[in-house]
Amino acid sequence: MKVFKFGGASVDSVSRIRRLPAILNNYDSEKLLIVISAMGKTTNALEKVAEAFYSRDLPKALEQFGNIKQEHLEIAETLGASDNSRLLQRMGDVFTEVEWLLHDRPTRAFNYYYDQIVCIGELLSTTIISHYLQTSGISNQWVDVRDIFATDDQFQDANINWEITSTRLRDQILPLFGKTKIVLTQGFIGSTGANESTTLGREGSDYSAAIFANLLDAESLTIWKDVEGVMNADPKAFPDAIYIRELGYEEVIEMAFYGAQVIHPKTIKPLQNKNIPLHVKCFLDPDLPGTLIHSKHITNLPPIIVLKQNQVLIHLSSRDFSFVGEEGTARLYNMLSEFHIQANLLQTGAVILQVCTDNIPVKIEKLAHEASELFDVQVENGLTLLTIRHYQKELLEKLIRGRKIVLQQWSLDTVQTLML
Repeated sequence: MKVFKFGGASVDSVSRIRRLPAILNNYDSEKLLIVISAMGKTTNALEKVAEAFYSRDLPKALEQFGNIKQEHLEIAETLGASDNSRLLQRMGDVFTEVEWLLHDRPTRAFNYYYDQIVCIGELLSTTIISHYLQTSGISNQWVDVRDIFATDDQFQDANINWEITSTRLRDQILPLFGKTKIVLTQGFIGSTGANESTTLGREGSDYSAAIFANLLDAESLTIWKDVEGVMNADPKAFPDAIYIRELGYEEVIEMAFYGAQVIHPKTIKPLQNKNIPLHVKCFLDPDLPGTLIHSKHITNLPPIIVLKQNQVLIHLSSRDFSFVGEEGTARLYNMLSEFHIQANLLQTGAVILQVCTDNIPVKIEKLAHEASELFDVQVENGLTLLTIRHYQKELLEKLIRGRKIVLQQWSLDTVQTLML
């Protein structure tokens, strides 16, 4: 059995969706578990709906959601589904999930409403694509992954309950392969014990696919993207980015940790635990070899460049110039954990701690308020974090030329530069 994952860019238009049958026909002798993301920028659009709803701007929320509905209905119609009552009923049920919520008033935290609204992007895309594949002669069974993935109630960043999920997968997914070779489901989402929708973190569909691969003891996981394979830099920012044919698990984990967008940070560990190879293949040209990610350590890699925009640097200084010490550092780590903040760069000194993180205003405000009980706090905005693994001095100098360096850290393999 193989697991496939198609990202939003692979299904962001009718023309791209129509490429799916040709790809899948190349694997017609295989059993496939297919995970599909929301189409294109649907998740971004649904986030705006959630924000408008939480701000109690009902007209704006309904208008934005109406646009999303119309776009998906038009795609379904173009793919030949306008006269299929079962498909339209299923899409209508998904629309109703959100419309019912939008006419209520928010009484819980934003994260909860975010998950109830944003989750429908994947439900809509998979509903439409499942029907299209059926009409194209590719039999498949659609599954609502919320019936399979059990999570806690850490909304917007939920944690999988592996034991319950494994049992559900064994009882509900495996029997389906006795009737069909393709099971099609969603990434990114799950549900609590109270049947409330959850999401696994932004770009969590890769992670969903890895969970399936792990629990199914899959032969491999293939992530289909609109690029040749893994590149050493974002080709949108670096047109001369280099394609990398082969990578080790540990290298990809490092790349993801530092912010490379090609693979979700949580994806690799479930694969590494069972030595399941990961292929990153080009959706636009399936004959290209793509990138193989596995347990082998790969040497002589090119410099790998990661740029993270919209960073903040939080300065935490002891009020009386006494040493920060173990207690201050421990308090900082506890606060980062409490507010679910990832430190992209952290530097300690005698009387100051400095933390670079993504600029998420709500989280930054909470951290600054909590930390002000112990430290003098200053927040510096508008920064860019450059990370280069396997760096070369000449390349570093070129990329930071003309920029003001705010903070810099070096190790044998990696240099990180925070700059204006």
